[in-house]
Amino acid sequence: MSAIPPGAGPRPLPGTRRTGRAALVGAVCAALAVALTGCGEEEDPDAGTNGMGKLPAAKIESKARAAAQRADTVHLSGNVVSQGRTYKLDMSLAKDGAKGELTTKAAAFQLLRVGEALYLKADAAFWAGEKSGRSGAPDQAANKLGGKYVKVPAKDPVYKRFSGFTDKDTLLAGLLGLHGKLTAGDRDDLDGVRTIRLTAAAGSGGTLDVSLEGTPYPLRLRRAGGAGVVRFADWGKSVDLKAPSKDQVVDYGTRISGGGR
Repeated sequence: MSAIPPGAGPRPLPGTRRTGRAALVGAVCAALAVALTGCGEEEDPDAGTNGMGKLPAAKIESKARAAAQRADTVHLSGNVVSQGRTYKLDMSLAKDGAKGELTTKAAAFQLLRVGEALYLKADAAFWAGEKSGRSGAPDQAANKLGGKYVKVPAKDPVYKRFSGFTDKDTLLAGLLGLHGKLTAGDRDDLDGVRTIRLTAAAGSGGTLDVSLEGTPYPLRLRRAGGAGVVRFADWGKSVDLKAPSKDQVVDYGTRISGGGR
């Protein structure tokens, strides 16, 4: 039997090598599909979310505001600059009242509102400043108020100045405003919750992070002009509001402050 000349054997059919290579690529692609959601396809950033990321920025803002208004309660914390003063807030707000702490450069005090009754608990130095415009001995009077819950008269300037910090709807309406053209898109993660960020006037008008999970609640606000950063949490969670015991309350009558502040 004669030897077969080199190269005289059967040749691969046209396209066989290419088909085998394609099959190999296809197999690799299929193996990676589970981890990469499919070859050649980008992962959807809104998969498993409440769909806010697919909406226009103005619609996201509208839905976030509506969700905040419908909620019965919220916990609010952070810093707010108002009329040249910086306030540090740590307040739990409900439809019928609020409780928490408010801190300024000069003092820290507790606020409690149950219905229309507003109580303020501060040290004697705070009350000495409030009463400095009155006759008599303000230091002695302030000592009686320090460390107690003072029931603030509704017509007193102290009531008017601080009751807004205990009114959920009023406070949120003042805080949640963004100023300028809105854009949306940046994603973040706040305490394990995915968010989408609304940006006003390229950032100079404030930013608002809205939850991408469940109800589209506002979760973080950076106010325009560097006027503070506020976090929102515990939306809808119960807030225990009850008046202080009588032995902890001082009812100072119709007026507390000395006016002029």
